[in-house]
Amino acid sequence: MPDITVNTQLLGLKDLNVHVEDTGGNGRPVVLIHGWPLSGASWSEQVPLLRDAGYRVITYDRRGFGQSDKPASGYDYDTLTDDLFGLLEQLDLRDVTLVGFSMGGGEVARYVSKYGEDRINSVVFASAVPPMLVKSPENPEGPLEPSQVTEMTTSFMKDENAFYGQFIDQFFSPDGDGNILVTEEQRQEALTQARQASRTAALKTIQSFALTDFRKDLLSVTVPTLVIHGDADGIVPLEGSGRRTNDMILQSKLHVVSGGPHGINVSHADEFNEELLAFLEG
Repeated sequence: MPDITVNTQLLGLKDLNVHVEDTGGNGRPVVLIHGWPLSGASWSEQVPLLRDAGYRVITYDRRGFGQSDKPASGYDYDTLTDDLFGLLEQLDLRDVTLVGFSMGGGEVARYVSKYGEDRINSVVFASAVPPMLVKSPENPEGPLEPSQVTEMTTSFMKDENAFYGQFIDQFFSPDGDGNILVTEEQRQEALTQARQASRTAALKTIQSFALTDFRKDLLSVTVPTLVIHGDADGIVPLEGSGRRTNDMILQSKLHVVSGGPHGINVSHADEFNEELLAFLEG
């Protein structure tokens, strides 16, 4: 099932085509939500394993990324979450596990607070951006300085290709030190996905994932929750994100990947998959 059309509530876009991959079958649905600036293809290390374990696995490309439509607007988390809601509604998915990687963790948190848990069995926050990345007087534990958000945006606008190359290297390096823990083929695949993103989408979602406050959203989560995060994540640091999310969701389990960079679902795929399967089967 390569494509579906999602009806978004806020913008009235009745023909937003979202690229979807669905393994089908009667198993419990697992929806994998990708990080910035990648696409649903970033879950290639997880999809076959989950499918073979009997789950119905759905990946999709967020609007503006991968093979989905690339409108000029709609890159705030409320609208992105409306897209996720439209996807679950259109496929009539129930008893779902939502797995949000990095930026995708924001959609998981916002979905639960906005649409409730009627369709949701459990959730996973993987290297995820909640509770809130940017540091401020109201969010002193935020791991991202405002100047870093500005620098990221400026660097992207100056030279998009150079930015992606550096970002993907940090994505797969412990503490962003340049010691890349994936194969060159995997690195190139991530770069290919990044370059599919529209410039507008990439720029606007930098602001969204860096500045959006998910603290109240997390308080709405009551279903079983797995937080999985690398302790050498140089992009979304564990202490300011994953550990705080775990602290805010009382029924959550935290698994820390020792030496894991941001992209642990690829760099530490065996450990990531083992924890994810154990959680799904628990």
